[in-house]
This record gives sequence, structure tokens and C-alpha cells, in this order.
Amino acid sequence: MLDVVITAIRPEARDILSLELARADHGPLPAFSAGAHIDLHLPNGLVRQYSLCNHPGENHRYQIAVLRSSDSRGGSEAVHQLRPGQALRIGTPRNLFPLAEGDGRSLLLAGGIGITPLLCMAEHLASSGADFQLHYCARSEEHAAFVERLEGSPFAGRVQLHFDDGARGRLDISRLLADQPGDTRLYTCGPAGFMQHVLDSARELGWAEARLHREYFSAEAAPQGAADAFEVQLASSGQVLRVEAGENVVEALRKVGVEVPVACEQGICGTCLTRVLEGVPEHRDLFLTEEEQAANDQFTPCCSRARSPRLVLDL
Repeated sequence: MLDVVITAIRPEARDILSLELARADHGPLPAFSAGAHIDLHLPNGLVRQYSLCNHPGENHRYQIAVLRSSDSRGGSEAVHQLRPGQALRIGTPRNLFPLAEGDGRSLLLAGGIGITPLLCMAEHLASSGADFQLHYCARSEEHAAFVERLEGSPFAGRVQLHFDDGARGRLDISRLLADQPGDTRLYTCGPAGFMQHVLDSARELGWAEARLHREYFSAEAAPQGAADAFEVQLASSGQVLRVEAGENVVEALRKVGVEVPVACEQGICGTCLTRVLEGVPEHRDLFLTEEEQAANDQFTPCCSRARSPRLVLDL
């Protein structure tokens, strides 16, 4: 954990604020790589993950940008109430959305607030002389963050902006993907519907899964009535717990004094990832790949459940 201070807060677009964080002791911050995020511990007790969007070569500050969500669970609202000079605690950077190693073009497709990790990627790729393109889609220029920064950057010629209101022209994603060289890697971040369209379009064109990289900011709500009760067994003690339809595994474990670390509580960040020794999970996360989910040897207890009557967990 790091003690930091908010050194600046700026409006970047409608309902989007950027925050700059520096160490409270004025020392250098831990290094991070493009695509990394931090856990932000908020005054209301919530922990939320936000991508770092400044240049990864900087060690004097971290920059994040946060959209005030209309369906906020308390995180974005709390961020928008923060003030310069306020002290916070953060986790050290983690990267679940890294740039792949190797040559070839990187195609960055951002939707809305999904620009944050891809902006950091663009900064890194440009400084390393790599081949890349960045396409940024938003409802309008009013809703697009960091437009001035992108247009004033050394890599502005590799950036294209696309707004739904027609001011910059909508992006034909299928055509863009069809025109890419065969070694191109795709990185996308934004609303779930946007990313699903991007990924489905790529798959229809025959893109291999290994070339598709994505990061989710939020998960869709589980269908009502879709949860049935089941049991979990702790391998260390043999204790069996019942997980009711209206609770998740983390909550059931907490009742008996077993704490599993959590952060996003939506199956996005992987903080709570737990090994499954027996049984078949019902995966509801957006963290594991389809191949990892099919292996059924781990799951996210904050949101995932069970297809089998019981799961034996490595706890």
C-alpha cells in the first residue's frame, strides 16, 4: 500500500475528471507498464480499480481518469467528491492488460472512458518507435476525454477520433479490421457492448484469439432469478458451507471468518481468484479467458457460482 496525495484534479470531458497522485513522502512512485491499473481506496471504504493513463516512464505521478457513472455503486460518485490535497491510499500498480511482446502493428480501439489504458499504451508505443494506430470512439466531442492531449501529441498522426453525432464520422469497425496486416494485435477497452461488437467483428473476420486483448470496466448484471443455492467445502478443514441464492461465495465465507481479498466485486480484476479442486463452477466473471474458464480449476468467488451441487475450494 502507498500513501498518496491528490496534486491536481481536472475536468477532461463531460462527467470525466482526471486525478494526479503523488507520494505523500515526495519519493518516486513504483514503476508501471502500459495497461496497468491501481487499486484506489476511497474514503467511503470502497476499493476501485482505475487504469493509469500517464506515460509509463514517469515516476513522479500517477494519473487516472474517472467517469461519473449514472448507475454508480458508490465508487465514481466518491471519486468526483475528492479534492486536491486530499490524502488517499492506493495499491501498487498491477497489469492485467499488458502489451504483448514482439513486432507487428498494435491496433488500439477505445470507447468512451476506455481511452485511459489505451492512451498509456499509445504513449509507450510512440516512444518506443512501434507501429500502431489509435481509434477513439465517443458519443460526441463533449464526452471524449483527452482530445487536446491526443491532438497535441507527437503521435497525433496515428490517432483518429470518431463521434456518434457525426462531427468526426463514425468508425466502420469491420472495414478497419479487414484492412489490418495479418500480424496486427488488437487492444480494446470501453463499454461492454462496444467491446463485444469489436471482438465479434474480429472473430467473424478470422482473427485468432491470441491476437485479441480486452479490458472491462464493469460487468453486466446477472439475470434475476438465475442464482440457485449450492455448497462450498474448504479443503483445509473439510468444513461445508451453504451459499444461498441471494449471496455470493465471498459473503458466505466471511460469515465463518474466512476472508478472501476482493476489490471490484464484479469478476473483473481477478483479486479474489480462488483454486477449485472439485466441482464445476458457473463462471460469471470477465477476468478469465474462455480457455481458463473451460479448465474449471479456478473461479472468482465474488460473482461466480456453481453448476455442480458442491465446489471444493483450495482454502
